[in-house]
Amino acid sequence: MHREIPESEQKNRLIADEIEKIHTESPDKGYRRIRDDLERYHGIDVNDKRVLRICRKLNIKSTIKYSNNGCTRQAANPQYIAENILNREFTAKAPNEKWLTDVTEFHYYIGMEKRKVYLSAILDLYDRRIVSYVIRDKNNNALVFDTVDDALLRNPGAQPLFHSDRGFQYTNRIFHTKLINAGITQSMSRVAKCIDNGPMEGFWGILKRERYYGKRFTDRGPLVKMIEDYIDYYNNKRLQRNLGILTPMEKHEIYLQAA
Repeated sequence: MHREIPESEQKNRLIADEIEKIHTESPDKGYRRIRDDLERYHGIDVNDKRVLRICRKLNIKSTIKYSNNGCTRQAANPQYIAENILNREFTAKAPNEKWLTDVTEFHYYIGMEKRKVYLSAILDLYDRRIVSYVIRDKNNNALVFDTVDDALLRNPGAQPLFHSDRGFQYTNRIFHTKLINAGITQSMSRVAKCIDNGPMEGFWGILKRERYYGKRFTDRGPLVKMIEDYIDYYNNKRLQRNLGILTPMEKHEIYLQAA
């Protein structure tokens, strides 16, 4: 005789099957993000503890976390230093009220030669979306200036509080004048205080942990495509609990519809 499988065990098997599919597609996801995906995309209502228990039975763990080493070049002779107006107030009441920005680097290899690309991005503190980004081979003023130009082109009339570290591009007098002319107030982190730009640093860590660390890119093209694809995924598909289990663009659109 075959024993009748209890309903709870049947559900555990169903959940386990879906967990394995999610983990295969996105091995970076921990049990909390897996639970959110189960509810949102698979219609399975389950709590964190149950998902964690099943993950342990399946020996499923998220990818290892790595520390993020920034590549910011502090200005040796800054032309302009702004006060830390943001002061770690990492919340906003509306889109385009507060923007964070930074530059980070990625490596790829041509034979034994290591080469770099630089990513400059702007993050909105209301919905955590990436407002704009630019990828270049050189970490220079144009990289940052073009990132701001693109952000303003995509968000006409935006006049956010604009926060950065004290990298040489941000302390450039021409850049400061550019922001003033756009009606933007500049804010800067204190010296050697990465936490003052915490959510921006956090985004770099998420991107690199989920798509970059542990991989070796042997051409520029695939590396750039990875970055572009990830930012699209992050903005439009990656659920965030601090947004109410919404994606950044969902949070953004909900605000616009209610306005």
